[in-house]
Amino acid sequence: MAQTVALSATAREKTGKGAARQARFQKKIPAVIYGHGRATQTLMVDALALEQALTGIEPASTLIELSVDGKTTRTLIREIQRHPLRPDIIHVDFYEIKSGEKLTLKVPVHLVGTPDGVRNAGGVLDQVTREVEIEVLPENIPDHVELDVTALKIGDSLHVRDLSIPNAAILTGADLTIATVVPPRAEEVAAPTAEATTEVAEPELIRKVREGEEGEEVEAAAGAPEAKAAPKAEEKPKGKKEE
Repeated sequence: MAQTVALSATAREKTGKGAARQARFQKKIPAVIYGHGRATQTLMVDALALEQALTGIEPASTLIELSVDGKTTRTLIREIQRHPLRPDIIHVDFYEIKSGEKLTLKVPVHLVGTPDGVRNAGGVLDQVTREVEIEVLPENIPDHVELDVTALKIGDSLHVRDLSIPNAAILTGADLTIATVVPPRAEEVAAPTAEATTEVAEPELIRKVREGEEGEEVEAAAGAPEAKAAPKAEEKPKGKKEE
């Protein structure tokens, strides 16, 4: 069954962006209540009390006993507006409900158990649909709907038709997939790039040729044969005088 939370609010006389901004500056959240042909009434709710009331519950399927200036009204939260950049609540819509009148609302689907395909085959559980729309009396509103996925193998799926919600009519299409087990995702190994596989040529060592070595360096580079030693000068015979 749905949880019930008590919350207090006060009537808000001033409307418009300026009044709403001023209310938030005072740690109050602008709100409205409507339903059953009543004129929409503007309210203010304490920001801290609202955050505490919403902690640990499913707001869309939780009954709110809203006390406005001493008069208590049974409501559901129809919409919560939050700041686009921060988690702060900036506005709340309350909808008055009556006993004996069926409501149309969405309830979350909670998956229960670990699928066989995940335990034994390394598969991955993928929840495709996280809430379903139902028609139900206020006293029979479920907090959430549970779906057992323990028997699912790889490739198996569960659909809306597999849900069972006592005292409620499921309005969401029966063939809509709730959860499925998909094969394990293979790890992609990046192929080596052409740059990584190209061997970098070692730089050529350049040495400055010293004076006197230039001729030898040129001959060695051209593959010239080694130079032979010059013949010695012919020795003069001893004892013979020069003429």
